[in-house]
Amino acid sequence: MQKRSKGKANFWHNNSQLLIPVIAILILVVFNLFRDPSFFSIEIAVNKSGNSVLQGNLVSVFSNAAELVIIAMGMTLVTAASGGQDISVGCQAAIAGSVFVSVLKSGSAITPWTLILSILAACLVTVVFAAFNGTLVAIFKIQPMIATLILFTCGRSIAYWINGGATPTVFSPLLDAMGSLIPGFPVPTPILIEIVVGILFFILFKVTTLGLYVQTVGINQGAAKLNGINPVKMKLAAFMILGVCCAIAGCLGVARLGLINHETLMSGIEMDAILAVAIGGNSLGGGKFNLVGSIIGAIAIQMLTVTLYAMRVPSTDIQAYKAIVIIILVVLASPVIKEKIQKIRIGATKARTRGKEVA
Repeated sequence: MQKRSKGKANFWHNNSQLLIPVIAILILVVFNLFRDPSFFSIEIAVNKSGNSVLQGNLVSVFSNAAELVIIAMGMTLVTAASGGQDISVGCQAAIAGSVFVSVLKSGSAITPWTLILSILAACLVTVVFAAFNGTLVAIFKIQPMIATLILFTCGRSIAYWINGGATPTVFSPLLDAMGSLIPGFPVPTPILIEIVVGILFFILFKVTTLGLYVQTVGINQGAAKLNGINPVKMKLAAFMILGVCCAIAGCLGVARLGLINHETLMSGIEMDAILAVAIGGNSLGGGKFNLVGSIIGAIAIQMLTVTLYAMRVPSTDIQAYKAIVIIILVVLASPVIKEKIQKIRIGATKARTRGKEVA
């Protein structure tokens, strides 16, 4: 029994970062159970094309959260390595979407090869812009939010110029399959894409020391240098990986809509990505991170959004509700609250020790 209790204690200690996102999800689940139990119903329906597809609020949560989940994973690395956030991710996604559409439109037809080439081109261009952000942060030591403010300001104008100021539409069964549904497979494609990206991150951390090095740089750059880790390279790598994530999200967003709208594509996703990282229990000051926490945080944000829409809350008011969540998180993560929680833990530990001595 003692071994089991110790095992449980160690599990929660090692995964304490997951407490906040898990609690956030549980609160939303309980709220929706009381509000409307049918919120969790899932059914297989037939769409206009005659294909079977999973439908329901939960399916919408995971499907619509795809772009946010992907960007939140990259944002987690940047936050851990640099101790700051990239507020230009929405603009990077818009640039990627413009490049994606431009390459697609340059060919006579959209084939699997042109689709792959378009995605690779979008990734390449976005990585260049991400490397620019990373250079400002890693080499010139500019605070991340200030450094990325440059691209945040002009990024959508760049996306606008790429297609000559037009908002071209693109349509193809391949794009429809990418942004909506693969015929014969009922699970929405965006869910599959976010799972694949998550697996790639898992493999990256498993076969390389990137995750460990990024955390080391975020915790103490001086110690990282003494251990042979190059902080500049790690920060640049984190920003460039985030660039790839933005490119994938941007291409997915275009595939969903069938067009590129420079002003609205991924608009406002910057704050949602930062909030997802915070809800995930990650320190916004850098250091140790938990990618799973950020993923759960992103899903929690999307569940909150879907819940508010189900309650018929106007779209203009949703950001206000998210602001309330941010305020609560900032307060809970403040040094004052953390210090009080630590004192309560120490007091509880001392009380248990005294109880065992008496027994």
